[in-house]
Amino acid sequence: MPQSYRLCCPQTLEQQLPAALLAVKITEVLEIIRSLHPQSDGVLADFSEPGKVNLVEFMEANYMFNLPLARFSYLTGRSLATFKRDFQKAFQLSPQRWLTQRRLALAHYQLAEKHRKPVELYLEVGFENLAHFSYAFKKQFGYPPTALLRPAAG
Repeated sequence: MPQSYRLCCPQTLEQQLPAALLAVKITEVLEIIRSLHPQSDGVLADFSEPGKVNLVEFMEANYMFNLPLARFSYLTGRSLATFKRDFQKAFQLSPQRWLTQRRLALAHYQLAEKHRKPVELYLEVGFENLAHFSYAFKKQFGYPPTALLRPAAG
């Protein structure tokens, strides 16, 4: 910085500009650089606010992960209340009920078609423990998950 600037303007940018305005100006400069040199994207960070992602696509791709609803809402760019409201509109079910049904449907497929054992898959389909998985499975389908196991040959 030139000496003459320091003498006449001893304050830093942070002291001269409000924080919100400074953030806007920095974002503006970064966008100008990006538009002039698109290859700079790999070097510059993306300072844009995360936007809402497609809720249906996101949930269909990630329902098997055992995350709290608050985390799902954050990952989709929504508050928890907005997430629940948008979810109800999209699926006509509460998030928890939909998650349980989808996870159990996946588990049923894995048990019936892939001949896997409940102990091998309950974590993969988003349940924390085998007892809860077995209880929810029986409540949903009317029989325990072990009923789909092949009888031992012999």
